[in-house]
Amino acid sequence: MSATPNTMFTETPLARRKLRQEAVAKWVFCAMAAAMIVPLLLIVGYLIERAWPSLSLGFLLDVPARGMKEGGIWPAFVGTIYLVTLSLVVSAPIGILAAVYLNEYARDNWFNRIINLAVINLAGVPSIVHALFGLGAFVYAARFGYSIISASLTLAIMTLPVIIASTREALASVPRSFREACWNVGATRWQTIRSVVLPNAVSGILTGVILQVSRAAGETAPIMFTGAVFYKAVQKGDLFPYGLHDQCMALSMHLYTLSTQVPGVRESIPYATAVVLLGSVLLVNAAAIVVRVYLRARKKW
Repeated sequence: MSATPNTMFTETPLARRKLRQEAVAKWVFCAMAAAMIVPLLLIVGYLIERAWPSLSLGFLLDVPARGMKEGGIWPAFVGTIYLVTLSLVVSAPIGILAAVYLNEYARDNWFNRIINLAVINLAGVPSIVHALFGLGAFVYAARFGYSIISASLTLAIMTLPVIIASTREALASVPRSFREACWNVGATRWQTIRSVVLPNAVSGILTGVILQVSRAAGETAPIMFTGAVFYKAVQKGDLFPYGLHDQCMALSMHLYTLSTQVPGVRESIPYATAVVLLGSVLLVNAAAIVVRVYLRARKKW
């Protein structure tokens, strides 16, 4: 006997129970997402509200005054750009090339497995340990002294594992069939990597670079031990105030100094410094994300 139209598509108790479970899971996941996003928005809003009396273009372009109790943050802002840019110039090529070797050339043996484990473990080493390594390796052993070079190389060593790990993941996400198709038409391994693998993995590689920029800009201990200073006299608006062998100010160090070492500083200045540091990182991240989305949109798979 065939089912009537009214009973053919009637929900069963099992289907209703599954729909209820799906709805509960949906709201649980939404609550978890809100638990991460809402506190972040509250923190950012609180920082902006407390920093508002000092936030201005003049605050960014001015130099500290009256023992850093007033004025702006130009020397620290420029110093941060120096440190992050130089560390990126060092760590990005080395990290990407190391990841290419580990993913495309290295054999699966005990030695390479130890290297992979070491890279993963280095990503979790506290920054103070990297600071002490930079102090011994670059300041004393290499005789770079307390300088931008020493601080940038320390930041590069600290962020190198993140770039290697993220680049390896990006390379591994490229289908092996792409490589085999190139090999079948006579392309060498390097030609395949250069023309097929890297272009299709570049969006994922940018993820590691984004993380590198964010971490390098916000670290205090590595630069405090190797190249950052309490105060450095800089002319207002000078784009090239530091040499590579000079010490420099940095936003993270400047924020720490204002918060702990400068009595009587205007309350809004540390908050404004924090907002500028946060905004700089977000601006770089946003630019990299735009490039990454554009590159992903060009993929054919």
